[in-house]
This record gives sequence, C-alpha cells and structure tokens, in this order.
Amino acid sequence: MLSLMELRRVAGIVDSDFRGHRVERWVQPDATSLALSLYGRDPERDEGRKRFLYFSCHANLARLSEIDRLPKAPDRPPAFSSYLRAHLSRAVIKGARLLDDDRQLALRFSAREGEFDLLLAVFGNRSNLYVLDAAQEIVAALRPLADTRPELSLGALYKSPGSNKPAAGIDRWPDAAADAYFTEIEAFYGPQSSDLEAADLARRLSKVLKREVKNARRRLEKIEAELAEADHADEYARHGELLKSVLGKLSPGDREVRVRDYVSGEEVTIPLDPKKGPKGNLEATFKRYQKLLRRLAKAGGQVEYARDWLNLLEHQLARVGEQSEAGEERLAALQRIAAVDAVRKLLRKQSAAGTVSAPEDERNKLPARLRDVPTRLMPRRYLSLDGLEIWVGRSDEGNDHLTLRLARGKDLFFHVEGAPGSHVILRTEGRVDPPSDSLLDACELAVRYSKQKNAGSAEVHAVPIKNVSKPKGAKRGLVQVTGGKTIRLRQEPERLARILESKID
Repeated sequence: MLSLMELRRVAGIVDSDFRGHRVERWVQPDATSLALSLYGRDPERDEGRKRFLYFSCHANLARLSEIDRLPKAPDRPPAFSSYLRAHLSRAVIKGARLLDDDRQLALRFSAREGEFDLLLAVFGNRSNLYVLDAAQEIVAALRPLADTRPELSLGALYKSPGSNKPAAGIDRWPDAAADAYFTEIEAFYGPQSSDLEAADLARRLSKVLKREVKNARRRLEKIEAELAEADHADEYARHGELLKSVLGKLSPGDREVRVRDYVSGEEVTIPLDPKKGPKGNLEATFKRYQKLLRRLAKAGGQVEYARDWLNLLEHQLARVGEQSEAGEERLAALQRIAAVDAVRKLLRKQSAAGTVSAPEDERNKLPARLRDVPTRLMPRRYLSLDGLEIWVGRSDEGNDHLTLRLARGKDLFFHVEGAPGSHVILRTEGRVDPPSDSLLDACELAVRYSKQKNAGSAEVHAVPIKNVSKPKGAKRGLVQVTGGKTIRLRQEPERLARILESKID
C-alpha cells in the first residue's frame, strides 16, 4: 500500500492536474476496487483528454493509480457504484487533500446535489473507500464498515482513527514526473493485483465447478439408475397379462402365483402383495408398468443432456487446473473460462447467493438482529440504491415479527393504503432523513407485495416504527399506525427491476 509520503504527492498531483475534470463513468469491478473515467483539458496541449483513475482498498494493494482503460463492469452494478452513479454523475473534481495528515486521501467533487468527498483510507486490513457528504457524514462505503472500522456507521460523522499517525515512509518513485507518477504506481502494483485477482478467480471457478461436477455426477447416476429400472417395464406388462389369465384362481392373502407362459413355455413365479387381493395386485402391476414407461420416456430424454453437461463441467474444471502462467496471462486465461456461457451463469448464481459456504456460515454472516430468527419468520432482504437494507415480511406471522420485534430505532414502516400486503421496513441505520431514492425503493416493494401490485400508481403510507403498534386482540399481520406521511407512487418498472435484482439471499 502507499506510504504517507507517496499519498502526499498523490494529493498534490490530483489537486493540480485533475482539478476541473468531470466524471464520465463509475465502474466497480469487484468488492475492493473502483474505477472512473474523467474528461478534462490538457493544459500543455490545450485540448481535451480522457483519463482513468483506479482506487483500491485491498489490504496489501491500497492505492490511487492511473490505468489505460476502464475494467469490465459486472452484470449487476454493486450498491456502492450505483450510489455514485445516482448522486455523483457528471461530478467535477474540485481538489484533493489528506485528512489530519494521515493516510486518508480525500478527493472533493462538486455534483448537482452538492459537494462530496471520495475518501480513500489506507490502513492495511482496515482500508476502505467512503463517500462523505458536505457535512462529512458517511453516506456510502465500498467495504462493510463492520469489517474495517466497526466504530463508524452510515449517517454518522467520519472520524479519523485514534491511533498514532504513521511515519512518513519513503517515496518509491522520486524521479517520476507528475504526469507519469500514477502510471508508475500502477506499473508496480498492477502485476501483483493481477496475481491476486487470478488466484481469487481460480479459487471461485474451482469451487463452483467442483460442486457442480459432483451434482452433475449424482444426477447422471440417478437417471441411469432410473433407466436400468425402467428396462423391467416389459416384464411388468408380461406379468399383468399372465395375472389376467389366472385372476379367478387367486385368493386373498396369496404371496405369489406360478403361471405357465404359453409364449415361452416357461413357468413364471409372480410375487403378490397379500394385502391387496387378486384385483388389487393386477391393478398394481399395470400401474407399475405405466410408471416405468413414463420414467423411461423422461430419463431417456435427459440422459444425453446430463452426460454432455457433466463432460462440459469436467472439461472446464480441467482447464482451470491447467492455468499455471503468472500475472495477466493467467488472469486472461481464467477470464476466458469464466466467460463461457455455462460457467458465467454458475458464477452469477453463486454471486447472487453471496457464497457457497455451509448454511451455518451463512447464518453467521447475517445481521446480528436476524441470526436467531426462525426460517419461517425470516424477512426478504433487498438493498436500496443508497445501500440501505429493506426488509419485507413473508406472511402475517412474519409481518408481526418484522414490525414489532425486528424493526427499531429510526426505521421506517411502509404499507399500501387500503390494500392487504406485506409489511416493509426501511432500515435507516439511525438516519432521521433517509435518501429519497431509498424511500421510493421501499414504496416500490410495498406495492409489489400488495394486492395493488398491478396498479400503475398507489398511495403508500410511511411512518416511523415507533408510531406502529398492535391493538389488543388483533389478528396476525394487523397493526395500527399514527402520524407519518403518504407517498403517492407512480410505479417505475426500471426501479422495481433494479430493487428486485438487489435481493440478498
């Protein structure tokens, strides 16, 4: 990571060379990095130019550098970059400084909604990238605050760490000119970043492919076993016809019958269920025959697909194991594997699920308030454009538990007026006045999970959770509210699609 001396020089270069540059695009390629494209004037050539800055808050690679092009954006924009796109689109850099002369690089941006600081805190494992508003309150963070500085919270003032300030360190590129300094930084850290990214991608690919290979083998074995069993369908049909010929000779309680097959001349022993009687055994035999025919038709159409799917997965897994090159070559090869349509879908599925860890590990990653909640009462969870969680009840009992037990503090309650539906809670994280986009996202979900979900517009009541109570003797899901305000929502399909895509599993 960059030393304090290097960050001082970085701040000076941004303040002099990037002042007045306008943001064109924000891209968040992964959980610890952010890139942006800027357009501004080149004072020496007196012409417009485009430049690309790259922020990393990786524990060992935290830096601000310059790259030659933007990295590929993920299919689903993460919450942090979504916030930047919504609130700092077309923002202009006004300058840069270090906070408290520590490894805290703040770039000041001027946007339509006012001034913001993009703050890169370079503190090893606690490194993070924050967005601070004009009052220096934290409105967004790239990495979870609980993983970096749990004493901070969204909506609260940003505070520098109380530890002693580090030594200035050295400048590893003292001879680099100002216009080449950021490129030198990336030339040093870029290969290391590629190695780490390749190792991480290889791990993800191996994990998801090994799991899917195991599932595919199990599925193929099941289908092949069903086919093997279905091969006996003709035998059941033969037994049924033979039973017809001796049905009058059977007695209740018989466990088997011996019948001469006049086609083959063989004597055939047919097992019987003593509890079913002659007619019941005949019907059961033909029923089993029909079932095996259906299974044969179904499995026969699936077996080739199952074999092809297993072969594809095993081939891609072998390709991952063959990649032994270093740096960008290995990363590029692994990215080509990840771009294979089937593999890409598996990775996207894994990403949507959040992890492939065991269920107990999943529960440990839940917010503390949800860890002891029974599965039947667990609310649906979504992420607003501003990074705030929105919880939605799944049932009448779940609505009561969500509103009366889980919601607290300055959380807001949402419900469509005059229509049955789920309770919706916006977790404000202590904010008195949450962002308008988060309010609209919560309203969209309230309408989506109500009887008015197909209406073009609806009135949604929003009220602080402290103003929600349950009348004595009221049925499940019924609450009483006082005060609050009514928001008339005109549904936006794009907003609804985005918030539904943000579901946290």
